[in-house]
Amino acid sequence: MELECPLGGSVGNSGAMTEVTWDEAPSLQNPLLVVAFEGWFDAGECATGAIQWIVDQYEARRVAKIDPEEFFDFQENRPHVEIADDGERRIRWPSLDAHVIENDYPHDLVLLSGQEPRMRWRTFCDSVVEIARDTGCEMVVTLGAMVAGIPHSRPSEVKGSAANADLAHKLGLDRPSYQGPTGIIGTLHDALDRAELPVISLRVGVPHYVAGPPNPKGTRALLAEFEKVTGVPTGYRDLDHSVLEWEQRVSDAVEQDSEIIGYVRQLEEEADRSVPGDLPSGDDLAAEFQKFLRDQRDE
Repeated sequence: MELECPLGGSVGNSGAMTEVTWDEAPSLQNPLLVVAFEGWFDAGECATGAIQWIVDQYEARRVAKIDPEEFFDFQENRPHVEIADDGERRIRWPSLDAHVIENDYPHDLVLLSGQEPRMRWRTFCDSVVEIARDTGCEMVVTLGAMVAGIPHSRPSEVKGSAANADLAHKLGLDRPSYQGPTGIIGTLHDALDRAELPVISLRVGVPHYVAGPPNPKGTRALLAEFEKVTGVPTGYRDLDHSVLEWEQRVSDAVEQDSEIIGYVRQLEEEADRSVPGDLPSGDDLAAEFQKFLRDQRDE
């Protein structure tokens, strides 16, 4: 647990300054840390939407926050003035909050989401590693969404990757091969790898011609894949009605433009020609996931 520091930030168990402030020290069962940030890697707000969905479904409680002061340019990410129910005027600052869920399933969850930080990414990633370590998380799962040349009328595909060769092989995930400019998620993966914390990435494709939020279809796909891999229920099927409504609204808009109609039909034909390979079942994936974590504990 950490103590408030009068100079801003807090003092951790090691006596070092930290940007994490704790509301409580939760005692969790084999927890997983799930992370998503608004911004470049959150098209349609699918990733942060997935975390908010889990927070709401389980009535998660906040246990910690990362001080935004060091990580944002407030001229770019301005705080909001609000009038509370008691009539008092308050300022709501950009938030980076960690919530926890304690359940009867194999893993409790620590959920971290908020706006993508603009500055001091290495320090920020150290704060995320601190949250993972102080809550005893066995693995980190990052969620993301990127625009892609895919049609809105076909299933949303979720791709997974892991730098750990053993984990990637057992779960049928790709090994990262991208080279070039990266965002906060790529930076975080590097920090977690150096801290020897296992991490996997789940990312969904979002049609680039309708990339604005909200996108319940992408959110549902991420939740379904997270449940499939980890075995932790997310209640993703409750989004089915919202997905159907979203698809209908997009289809209605597409029908108004003959050029877009032709383009979407082309995307649909390409999607229909792409036959997915043999994928492991949800039970097999979850079993391999649990086995990997048991082996980690034994080591």
